[in-house]
Amino acid sequence: MRNVHGWQALNPAIYLISILPGIGVWLLAKPEGQTQLALFVATFAVVLIQHAINLLNDVADWKLGADVEKWDSWVRFHNQNLSVAIRHGWFSFIAGGLLGLATLVWLEKLWIVWIALPLVGLGYLYNSGQKPLSYSRSGEWVTAICYGGVFSCLWLVSSQELGNAIILGSLSFGSLAVALLLAHQPDQINTDRRANKYTFAVRFGAAKTYQMVRVLFLIFLVTWIFLSIVTLPLSALPILSFVLVCLILGSSLYKKAFKPLSNRKK
Repeated sequence: MRNVHGWQALNPAIYLISILPGIGVWLLAKPEGQTQLALFVATFAVVLIQHAINLLNDVADWKLGADVEKWDSWVRFHNQNLSVAIRHGWFSFIAGGLLGLATLVWLEKLWIVWIALPLVGLGYLYNSGQKPLSYSRSGEWVTAICYGGVFSCLWLVSSQELGNAIILGSLSFGSLAVALLLAHQPDQINTDRRANKYTFAVRFGAAKTYQMVRVLFLIFLVTWIFLSIVTLPLSALPILSFVLVCLILGSSLYKKAFKPLSNRKK
């Protein structure tokens, strides 16, 4: 097995699902000064927590027998030393949590913690124990809730109010996160099935999984357009839609999600 470099295990494009909600809030809410800086810092905190979850997920998969053939695993990067990989994951998890908490204290919006804490808890349970949530039939739902919740928290950090916008944004970015999650599942059906990991692809097959990827991505685009209409003048809509679509089209995740649609066996 070839050596795994840090950037290969990191797979930077994956972090778009944490970064895009922050960009979306920044484009729509147009925060300035202290609030704008707080949004950037809070988005980075989300990236750190996602990094921790990705890393601990690799550890959980390695322990339970799923993705053991994954060459760019963080476990392989750490020379199959699970204790080092776990410490790496927990360091990132704690750093992201403390950074997010410090941001809320700075903004004097500590009440947002009561929204964020359940999401962080779900992130922990996604990989913990002998039967993590990622191995259950609810894994995709947990992903949707967590990343939809990311938009909600960042929206509130930017001094925006509860309303239709937060609902649309949560649905939009929750759908995008699940679409990208599902796009990776068909390649892992055999190992996931052997490890009793009940992913959507294991339950319904590759063809239906790729079909659901397209549906969820369409939901993302439609809800994003409606969200832009609700929050901004119509003249700004084409620019915002173009920016978000270009960001996704340029990512390797998008290519992975849609390339198999034309190449898979019938």
